[in-house]
Amino acid sequence: MDKNIPRYNVQLYIYDLSRGMARSLSPIMLGKQLDGIWHTAIVAYGDEFFFGGEGISSCSLGGTMLGPPDTVVELGETEVTEEIFMDYLSSLGETTYRGDRYRLFEHNCNTFTNEVAQFLTGRTIPSYITDLPSEVLSTPFGQILRPILDSIHIAPPGGNVINVQFSHT
Repeated sequence: MDKNIPRYNVQLYIYDLSRGMARSLSPIMLGKQLDGIWHTAIVAYGDEFFFGGEGISSCSLGGTMLGPPDTVVELGETEVTEEIFMDYLSSLGETTYRGDRYRLFEHNCNTFTNEVAQFLTGRTIPSYITDLPSEVLSTPFGQILRPILDSIHIAPPGGNVINVQFSHT
């Protein structure tokens, strides 16, 4: 590692969208224990970045209506400059992570943070987060709820959309 190359800290912010309710209700509803319904964001270069139904967004740290994160995971450091990172996000926002590509179970905030974490640090996010959709869908109740849950697009208010796509016809 070249000591002259600047390095930037990268964190994962983890929020429980259920505010603790998943822990108490999941055994009754799903027949298995879930500790939370996870929303995640990447923190780098002094901002928080996440993906939702509006596409890729950024905000000041803890700047969505979710407030401060429930947990912070240190992912490591990156040598990727902010300019290169923003170009990367812009490219993702025009293709893979447009708002209309959001799917609660298959292509969500956690899919995004996992991919971005690997780009920046080479590390993945914790598997208990990425495994959550299959945990829910492996239950009979999860299968019943799937059509309803598939229609939900989570986009925590308070973020600024990085790429605004107007029409894809």
